[in-house]
Amino acid sequence: MVLQRVFRAVIMGPPELGLLMKACIDQGQLLPDDVMARLILHDLRAVGHESWLLDGFPRTILQAEALDDAYSVDSVINLNVPFDTIKKRLTSRWTHTASGRVYNVDFNPPKVPGFDDVTGEPLVQRDDDTPHTVTRRLKAYENQTEPVLEYYRSKGVLETFSGTETNKIWPHIEAFLHRKLSVLSQKAA
Repeated sequence: MVLQRVFRAVIMGPPELGLLMKACIDQGQLLPDDVMARLILHDLRAVGHESWLLDGFPRTILQAEALDDAYSVDSVINLNVPFDTIKKRLTSRWTHTASGRVYNVDFNPPKVPGFDDVTGEPLVQRDDDTPHTVTRRLKAYENQTEPVLEYYRSKGVLETFSGTETNKIWPHIEAFLHRKLSVLSQKAA
């Protein structure tokens, strides 16, 4: 089976939907459940019967129930990273708007603080990366997703990986995915 990551950074659709999404994100809010479920389930239908991995969905019980109504979920991976670590990473992120290059002042800083390495143009911090907005987003995330984690924990499909560094967490996730895909391949044979 092929593992596909279904994640859309840019969602094409009616301008009203894009404006709604931008307004929610700029205010540190998550998108309404019906909008998220509709977008994700639409994309999953295009994947067909192949395996898939969702990133950041579902985030609420209503989204989880919509997903479960349409598909059989056999594994849910939860990355348990302290909010202080996430907040520091996001608020340290700066972008060169024209190219999309992203810098992080802690682990991928520009050669000259505040300026793009290639063009020398000023870097900007996205509205959703300011400390106030990040704090609000993380609080909303925590309030909405804790019940989802419990929902999948009660179904016996939740796997949690804890840590603060990608290179320390990833080997455990990769081993889990290899085991999971091996079991799926054996079932398909």
